[in-house]
Amino acid sequence: MKAKEIRELATPEIEMKIKALKEELFNLRFQLATGQLENTARIREVRKTIARMKTVIREREISGEK
Repeated sequence: MKAKEIRELATPEIEMKIKALKEELFNLRFQLATGQLENTARIREVRKTIARMKTVIREREISGEK
């Protein structure tokens, strides 16, 4: 998901998506540990998407303080 797409979402929606992505990341790590994961690049994609979403939320917090 691109940052532009994330910025179009409301903050509660982003937080819900972060929660879902964290669950997916947990499952991906579990699959990696058990040798069932086929697409290891997906772990990196999920981590970066979570970081993008957290960045957008933080930007909104900072702009709201000023």
